[in-house]
Amino acid sequence: MSSVDWDSKLVIGQKAKAPKVTRNTSDLNAARRAGAVVGTDKKITAGSNKAHQGTDHQKIAKLDRENEVAPPPKIAPSVGKAIQQGRMDKGLSQKDCAQKINEKPSVLQDYESGRAIPNPQILAKLERVLGVKLRGADIGKKLEGPKKS
Repeated sequence: MSSVDWDSKLVIGQKAKAPKVTRNTSDLNAARRAGAVVGTDKKITAGSNKAHQGTDHQKIAKLDRENEVAPPPKIAPSVGKAIQQGRMDKGLSQKDCAQKINEKPSVLQDYESGRAIPNPQILAKLERVLGVKLRGADIGKKLEGPKKS
């Protein structure tokens, strides 16, 4: 309890002084004579067209374009054709085939049109249902049953 300072004052409702902006030198000199802290900042883009500040922003934009990551590869058109052919051979509609692999019909549409990003799990499901090879070499080749030894 001895660390409490009973002589200090706390003023409530007192606003802090906001910095004043002056445009003439007489006010600036008066503030200096009064001992106030004076900071002078010159505006760099004062009175200029902000759309044409220089070529720096063009150089930065070019650097940004160079560093962009390439989009992920889409599925090959041959895979889409193989899916479509395998589905037609089995007599399945897109909706029926999608239901068998537990995916939405729009996913199957994307795979057949070549817009989808290849997912090995979905391709494996399609291979099982359609009986057609969709990954690696020999895309579109009929799958044989399990090998018997």
